[in-house]
Amino acid sequence: MKRSMLSVLLAGLWPLLVQAQQEAVPTPQWRPVYHFTPPKNWTNDPNGLIYLDGVYHLYYQHNPYENKWGHMSWGHATSKDLLHWKHLPVAIPEIVTKDTTTWIFSGSAVLDQHNTSGFGKNGKAPLVAIYTADQPKQKKESQFIAYSNDGGLTYTNYPGNPVVDLNKKDFRDPSVIWLEDQQQWLMTVALPAAHKIQFYSSADLKEWKLLSEFGDQGDTRKIWECPSLTPIFVDGDTTRKKWLLMISSGNPDAATGMQYFVGDFDGKTFTNDHPPGHKMFVDYGRTFYAAIPYNNLPGNRQTMLGWLMPFETPTWPWRGQMSIARDLLLKSTPEGVRLFQQPSEVLYAVLEKLPAARKMQKENVTLRGELPLGGAKQFHNNAWWIEAELTPGTAETTGFKIARQMSGNKVVAETVVGYHSQRGELVIAQVKDGKGTGEPERVPVKPVNGKLKLQVLLDKSSLEVFVNGGEKVITTLIFPEKGATGLAAFAENGEAKLDRLKAWDLGK
Repeated sequence: MKRSMLSVLLAGLWPLLVQAQQEAVPTPQWRPVYHFTPPKNWTNDPNGLIYLDGVYHLYYQHNPYENKWGHMSWGHATSKDLLHWKHLPVAIPEIVTKDTTTWIFSGSAVLDQHNTSGFGKNGKAPLVAIYTADQPKQKKESQFIAYSNDGGLTYTNYPGNPVVDLNKKDFRDPSVIWLEDQQQWLMTVALPAAHKIQFYSSADLKEWKLLSEFGDQGDTRKIWECPSLTPIFVDGDTTRKKWLLMISSGNPDAATGMQYFVGDFDGKTFTNDHPPGHKMFVDYGRTFYAAIPYNNLPGNRQTMLGWLMPFETPTWPWRGQMSIARDLLLKSTPEGVRLFQQPSEVLYAVLEKLPAARKMQKENVTLRGELPLGGAKQFHNNAWWIEAELTPGTAETTGFKIARQMSGNKVVAETVVGYHSQRGELVIAQVKDGKGTGEPERVPVKPVNGKLKLQVLLDKSSLEVFVNGGEKVITTLIFPEKGATGLAAFAENGEAKLDRLKAWDLGK
């Protein structure tokens, strides 16, 4: 993400950020347990996601010096299960010379298996990072490459940089994949203000040829950034391949978010399956942004990470976090082929290994009013994962009340994740002293065969809700007060049924 975009989004937060920097008040109550955060300082977009020898590499936009945006470099972490992360030194630091400062903006990383670049040594394939070099003094963005021969720990910048240069101020976020059929590399990169995506091809990652452009379709209310083009088999059928084009831009409310297109790619041109004005969104919240898929995953899996953009409340000594890893699927629906998202199947291996004392199951529970789910020893720390199937029944609203703060028998504050039957909406609303605070976040949904499936992932300050097997997703951030850890299922103005509930306590 470019500095000007962040400046607009965070301008209202600046006094809070300055205050936080001055006071340096630790906020451990908001530090996620199972979502990635750096040990300290600022993070934004995930970069260079790649899977190597059983290890998931996460590079990310990072300020190594301060807990605010600046000094953009590629931070680095690795994981074997996408939940526990090993923090590593900065992989690609900003470049400062007498005449030029080069910030290392967003991009991707590939395993150059055939050593097309010639950067490999001793018969070992190199890793090649492709990123946007932002040079503020020159008011210019171009695409650079760097290579690694030590497994991605350190990178050497290519002396022939830039490899793609249009002499433009805004031209960024290259996503590169290998096209086996064409035996060439494909770069997908954004012209943000023009609402265009360009596709380039290369045989060696050094020389790039413009193939085509796609743009001025879908949602053009905000700039376009962080694109990716991904082949996915529809319904898992290897004879039905479609291409998923994701772009960071806006959500349905024109807040920050992501949109997607489904279509065909013939090695040169992407063709949208829908009319130009048709809009489809990756997430319905206001905080999910800059998501890109992993490269080099086995078994045709496609898994992405996104940045959960921080809003009103500063955190210390870090700021910013990643989403949960999400598997990407394309499924046939009555409306056409649509994107479905699920928490990555890799994560469930960790969940199932948790001891019985950190799990909860319920079946066939009638809901009238509230059913407390938390307690003194379980589900009382705002780091848990719930999967539930509900029959809304006669209830006007049903769902979960989370991060609840009590004063005696009085509810002081809570966040409501509730399905409104008459409106056909799942709503996330924050409530204090009986009144809503801020604008609720909404996603239109319908029960399937009379039942609503919810996956609710609360992790201290992040909340991700997957509906009906990932047909829709809504993500937001909340910042509950210390001690605001209550949890309950509920049905209001009628009766609902909690057909099934399975939950994991991840507080430890």
